[in-house]
Amino acid sequence: MDNRLRDVFFQLVRIGLWNKESLVLDTPLSEADWLQIRAFAIHHTVEGLIYDSFSFLEEQQLPSKSLRLKWTVRVDQIERRNAKMNEVIATQYTAFTKQGLRPILQKGQGVAACYEIPHHRMSGDIDWYFEEKGYAKAREILKEKQLNFQDTAGFSLFYEWQGIAIEHHKRLFHIRNPFQYRYLRQLERKYFQQQQEIIINGIPIKTLAPELQLLQVNVHIFKHLLSFGIGLRQLCDSARLYHTVSTQVDSQALKEIYMHTGILGWTHLLHIILVKHLGLPEESVPFPYPEKWDADWMMDEIFYSGNFGYHDERYKDSSFSPLSARPAGAHRIWSNMKRYFKYAPQEVFFYPFVQLYSKVLGIDND
Repeated sequence: MDNRLRDVFFQLVRIGLWNKESLVLDTPLSEADWLQIRAFAIHHTVEGLIYDSFSFLEEQQLPSKSLRLKWTVRVDQIERRNAKMNEVIATQYTAFTKQGLRPILQKGQGVAACYEIPHHRMSGDIDWYFEEKGYAKAREILKEKQLNFQDTAGFSLFYEWQGIAIEHHKRLFHIRNPFQYRYLRQLERKYFQQQQEIIINGIPIKTLAPELQLLQVNVHIFKHLLSFGIGLRQLCDSARLYHTVSTQVDSQALKEIYMHTGILGWTHLLHIILVKHLGLPEESVPFPYPEKWDADWMMDEIFYSGNFGYHDERYKDSSFSPLSARPAGAHRIWSNMKRYFKYAPQEVFFYPFVQLYSKVLGIDND
């Protein structure tokens, strides 16, 4: 995608993300341009957001009627999937709590509630965390019900239920530095009373306190940037979450959390991108970032890698290895570790060790 079309793409994302502004074009968009925009929207799972921008475009700026029809069908599928996701969340949450568990909904549909049109956010899977060491009990319940689940790397397990991907997580945050685990448990206890609820299909569902939800969403982004990349949808999640909770968070406390966990430098880069490229109002950023820092290189990496690095054209002809599900896997991870070491050295240093441990020794065995 050339720079002209890339600028248009980001304009459309911002219009759909904030439901305002108008599209500025130097030259009209051709059908080929729109097809390329649609392909990148799918790669970054923001096709719902760009669809929402159509209401703010002039008639001559819109894609062809046939392409709009295809886009409408796609968005209808997103809406149906979100409805199904919400149904499963409400059912599972009720079932878990009846079993004496205390589930917390992570990311996903909890963040979707921050969007102007929540049911147009492309959903992934459902992520659950269980308080008071409830992970092991939830795992036993799955075994008793003979659900076919798989223990996975990252101290998690995975299964499908009613056609929806579900993950249970043993750890609340994807912080890789093991010396931070005690501090993270202290944070969980400290912010217990500030947990929030969202209503999904009439059921109050527990979510984290705003400070911890921001930490969780942003650390998740960073974890994937250290491996194969992440799509714009997750950055849009961060932007909408900041905008929604900006008046609720303790800015100094949040900055200290980022500093203590060793990711403050990287968080500054993220904030720059959210403001410059995704249109997050500066007043929604909880604390100032260095004005002279350049984060365009990080935006370039995110833009070309796409959702979890599956669509990175730069590596389409590279070879696979037994250790990676992506082409040029080792090279990509090593390159990313070098890029981000300056901004989060402890996280980068411990990343490969904890990844290896979680794949080999950290997986539960019956």
